[in-house]
Amino acid sequence: MLLSFSGADRDNVGLPSSAQPTRAEKIAHYHQRPRQLYGSPKIYADLVAMARLMRAADIQSRMARKFVITTDSKYTLKAASDLLQRQFTVGQPDTAWVSDTTFIPSREGWLYLAVLLDLFSRQVIGWAMGERNDAELVQQALTMALWRRKKVDSLIVHSDQGSTYASTAYQQQLHENGLRCSMSRKGECLDNAVAESFFGSLKNELVHHEDYNTRAEAKQSLFEYIEVFYNRQRRHASLRYLTPVEYEARYASN
Repeated sequence: MLLSFSGADRDNVGLPSSAQPTRAEKIAHYHQRPRQLYGSPKIYADLVAMARLMRAADIQSRMARKFVITTDSKYTLKAASDLLQRQFTVGQPDTAWVSDTTFIPSREGWLYLAVLLDLFSRQVIGWAMGERNDAELVQQALTMALWRRKKVDSLIVHSDQGSTYASTAYQQQLHENGLRCSMSRKGECLDNAVAESFFGSLKNELVHHEDYNTRAEAKQSLFEYIEVFYNRQRRHASLRYLTPVEYEARYASN
């Protein structure tokens, strides 16, 4: 089997054969480069087939830990209908966005993170972080998504039935921008599986392996994960092993 002529190979051109890295060493290099997060299927997309060598080199993906659900649905505002109906595959960008909020621990206290993902590419298009899990937080995330995407009309914005998403201020923001609100059924986390999956990846791949002293430290780490790693480096099996940014760029070029 042949390795692709990638950055790791170019760096070693001209070295004597005795100094050339072994295939196992190259596999280890690619495993280290994306934050030690990829298992064999995703490294395969870069190297062209090395699951056997990964096993020989004892390289594995980081394992999952239990994910905690933080939705507060104890309110009297009316929940919207579930327009997605667990149909998580769409044919083009800005057809449907999914949103959710989670908490990140630091020694200084909780940091709350709200995100919106485009269902087409799984790209995080809006996010906000703050000390409080309130309507302002989810509004800030939505504002970022609207600023990034510019031209949106009648697309679905899906969330759980949390009080922040059912708040008058957030619902008004959706209405003013011509967005259609969709909500999961109460207690049905699988109705928002894509957003839940993103937070699962975030915590399994990053948060559970960190010990943040301050919220500011956590913010910097989360920013790097979302904007540098997840959107631009992390390959997705559902996207034909492209990154979210690459997947949208390929769609736009066709």
